[in-house]
Amino acid sequence: MGKIIGIDLGSTNSAVAVIENGTPTIIINDEGARTTPSVISIKGDETKVGSAAKRAAALNPKTTVTIIKRFMGGTYDEVQEHIKNSLYDVENVNGMPRVKIEDKLYSPEELSAKILQKMKKIAEDYLGETVTDAVITVPAYFNDAQRQATKDAGKIAGLEVKRIINEPTAAALAYGFNK
Repeated sequence: MGKIIGIDLGSTNSAVAVIENGTPTIIINDEGARTTPSVISIKGDETKVGSAAKRAAALNPKTTVTIIKRFMGGTYDEVQEHIKNSLYDVENVNGMPRVKIEDKLYSPEELSAKILQKMKKIAEDYLGETVTDAVITVPAYFNDAQRQATKDAGKIAGLEVKRIINEPTAAALAYGFNK
């Protein structure tokens, strides 16, 4: 079995870590940062995730998605407040929110999967091996639908999600790891 990575899938930024020599290590991304913006930009056949997508937001706000985590596991009616604050288009498809970019509709899980794929690639580049297993953190207030949506995003990203862990629990585990 290969390494299991830990991913903090954040609303604004995401991070990925691995246990090395018994110590949790945050993996530095390709831009030298410990966190990666949770931003996706899709223009034609090109998809950017992270800082490149964040830079594209100024020129292409309709094709750049932010705070997609807030749509996870929610119905169209439940995420109205977030839809109102979005610069991109969100449509109601059978009661579920779908982000419309150009002529294609994306589920929150599909878009979150793009962030998870980026985190997976950061880990694979660092480790020099394929990563298939992950633990993903979610806010403690996430309900069952939101947790399942996060697992579904992991699956779409090509990860077997071993556990969904509350963010405060993950923080306590990391703090107490060497205590």
